[in-house]
Amino acid sequence: MIPREIIGVAEVPDGPPLRLIRHGTDFIIMLERNELMSSRMRGSEIALGIETCRRLPSQSGPRLLIGGYGMGFTLRAVLGALHADAHITVAELVPGVIDWARGPMADMTAGCLDDPRVDLRVGDVGDALALDRYDAILLDVDNGPDGLTRKGNDRLYSAAGLARTRAALSPGGILAVWSAAPDPEFTRRLQKAGFDVEEIRVRARENGKGPIHTIWFATV
Repeated sequence: MIPREIIGVAEVPDGPPLRLIRHGTDFIIMLERNELMSSRMRGSEIALGIETCRRLPSQSGPRLLIGGYGMGFTLRAVLGALHADAHITVAELVPGVIDWARGPMADMTAGCLDDPRVDLRVGDVGDALALDRYDAILLDVDNGPDGLTRKGNDRLYSAAGLARTRAALSPGGILAVWSAAPDPEFTRRLQKAGFDVEEIRVRARENGKGPIHTIWFATV
């Protein structure tokens, strides 16, 4: 039996620390007892990037904001789907996550953070909303539309937070939100905020197996 090995701890502002665990060739990021992400369970994070790009109103010079780097699966999917004229801002709250990406997970990161289309900002994605108007905003900073990682993230999913996000989107822009589970109340909140809402289910693994995750695509 292959043991799990803790290889890193990263402090979260106003929240409990994250732990990076290696299990054989796989990596897992955990928050207390919650498994936030795993290199084996990456299918829905990849789908978040690909399906958002497929729904963009224009493929010409799109500007995207990705909230939460995680293990970079969404970022790499977006980079693979868009042309050289794209501009992608990545907001990652936890500096240690970027240290892991450039350190023990460097082979998996595959240089995506150094792509000329990427503007990396270590800080709150909520603050990045004021930096630009975006064609798409992708949020994967919690296990769903509530502040699991830290309570301060609740403001992203509140009525006021959704109004602020909507104002940061260009006409026809998309808010895409990843979740480990459905949340009918959040769907209603998106609709009340004036979005046209599409909700899809995606398997956690690329082979079509594993838990079923939820992604909302909310269009202005």
